[in-house]
Amino acid sequence: MPENSVQVQDRTSFLIFENASRRRRARSANVRPTPCTIGGRARAGRSAKITLSEAIIMLTGRKLALTLAFTVLVALATGISCKGFFQPNTLSSIAIQPPSPQVEVGSTTTQTLQAWGTYSDNSRSQITSGVAWTSSPNTIVEILGTCATQECGSVTVQGVASGTSTITAAAQGLSATATATAYLGNVTGFEACQGTAVPVTSCTNTWNPNAASLVTQDFVAQGTNSGTTYDLTTAATWTVSPTPAAGSISCDNTSSPAVCTVDQDTTAGSYTITVTYGTNPTLTATVDVTVTN
Repeated sequence: MPENSVQVQDRTSFLIFENASRRRRARSANVRPTPCTIGGRARAGRSAKITLSEAIIMLTGRKLALTLAFTVLVALATGISCKGFFQPNTLSSIAIQPPSPQVEVGSTTTQTLQAWGTYSDNSRSQITSGVAWTSSPNTIVEILGTCATQECGSVTVQGVASGTSTITAAAQGLSATATATAYLGNVTGFEACQGTAVPVTSCTNTWNPNAASLVTQDFVAQGTNSGTTYDLTTAATWTVSPTPAAGSISCDNTSSPAVCTVDQDTTAGSYTITVTYGTNPTLTATVDVTVTN
């Protein structure tokens, strides 16, 4: 038997290599070494001899097959992972910037609004397309151009009349809102007065509620532009200071007139309702409140 050969029995796929020391002992004793057997005995005529180079080729072929099989498995796993495990970065919420826009009434003054998105990986970026915009009512703040009827990433709005409008941006089943305020420029005679409708010809800007029980009072904010007096109640901002130690004083100007309330047993003392309107400049009016109980 050549020294670089192997003995294979029963045509099996096992390669059993003879021990080198065993061959040396067989040569020294001038005895042909007994072939390795499978199942405890050798069968005549059922063995086959292959060279070492042939065995290497066989092993290389097996390694190549295993490599190809592994490559296929990796490709399949990658395909599955891309589709199943790595989810696309989806839009989770949107917001309008700026969140409380203000625009002066008039065709020469506009304000640009943008839609920003927060995604499933917590990243944030501007949405540049595919956003539907609405303004309600559009008689106060109007969306200009084609974006009033087509989807856009940002819009330009214009103040039509003094007041507030709700701007809504919607994309991919999500929506966000912002309150846009349209204000008059060049307003004179801005004041806050007791009353239910504008114009109030004789303005009373003091209030003396008795907090032995809950008390309410109607107020309006008004101002003049180009000789016309406008109701600025809902477009103005109403605040009360200081905060009473007990009870509360508040004003609701979601509609005109604004309703100011003093709760029962509110701490007696002097308070100020401050009403502001517009920007550059900001106009201010006050109501002096004296609470007794």
